[in-house]
Amino acid sequence: MKKRIIVYCLLGAPIGLAISTWISIIISLTIGDGNFYPVVPELINDCGSELNAVLLQTLLSMLYGAVFAGTSFIWKIDSFSLLKQTVLHLLICSLATFPIAYTTRWMNPDLKGILLYFGTFFSIYALIWLFLYRSIKKRILQINARLKETNDTNLSR
Repeated sequence: MKKRIIVYCLLGAPIGLAISTWISIIISLTIGDGNFYPVVPELINDCGSELNAVLLQTLLSMLYGAVFAGTSFIWKIDSFSLLKQTVLHLLICSLATFPIAYTTRWMNPDLKGILLYFGTFFSIYALIWLFLYRSIKKRILQINARLKETNDTNLSR
């Protein structure tokens, strides 16, 4: 299991970096002045140079992706209820990624910024969770229907 978690983390790291890069590109396009904004200006000030800021954000974005990918093993623990899996995954992800968001200045470092960060995080998490739940539930219903059809066919023989 530990090997599998490490593999998940290694696969998640570049995904975290890719998502972070795309967010920077989208923000730069939204600003629309022809410049690329890889990091927030406050992070450049904190790090002393744009290169240091980009390097820090790159490493932390990879860690962000690794955390999400690594914690996905929680969904494979059959002895946990769906509620326990969800709460555990949400707590680990939100608490592990908060310091990353704080350090990279993806949020304002005041109470309002922290509340906004967690509100946004929980809202996005809930939307993704609901989408995945409905998709999986639909797939299970399809599988059960096929099994019932196969079973009914076998019984009628």
